[in-house]
Amino acid sequence: MSAHPPYTTSEARSRETFLALMWALSYPGRTPTLPDNADPFALIGDTLLDLETSFYTPDAQIRARLAQTGARLLEPKRAAYHFYAELDDSALATIATANIGTLSYPDQAATLIIHARFRSDSALTLTGPGINGSTSIQIDGIPASFWTMRERAAFPLGWDVFFVNDKSVLGLPRSTKVTLE
Repeated sequence: MSAHPPYTTSEARSRETFLALMWALSYPGRTPTLPDNADPFALIGDTLLDLETSFYTPDAQIRARLAQTGARLLEPKRAAYHFYAELDDSALATIATANIGTLSYPDQAATLIIHARFRSDSALTLTGPGINGSTSIQIDGIPASFWTMRERAAFPLGWDVFFVNDKSVLGLPRSTKVTLE
């Protein structure tokens, strides 16, 4: 008889997801692989959300799934985590109200989780901590206005952002400078 409870499949999946998120923020521009799952928002929600956290999403299907975590659905300016299946004008207007933290409490800024496609024709150059010199990435489906909005908040203020597709995640901490090419 073991003194430790069994390590469940769900726990293993959450651990793998957390490690992918951690490495994505630690090394901006790299795309760690997520555990196999058809829904990256569910993976990330199950990993980051609990009874003491909050979220916002305009998508009814994602909202119903994230509500299963026990996290509170809050208005955009108060929610700790934002989930967006796409960035249309309405989503961009909502993101503009998301908390960027304060100089005393920059950690209170929202974290954005946004669906995106990697590897398109438009390239971005990243510089900052975790990047040796600079690196280029390619993300499709993110309007230029998003990058302008992100630049308005001077570090240490701003959002940490995770771009996800079905297989991987790309993290941009608020300390990363993004230049459009």
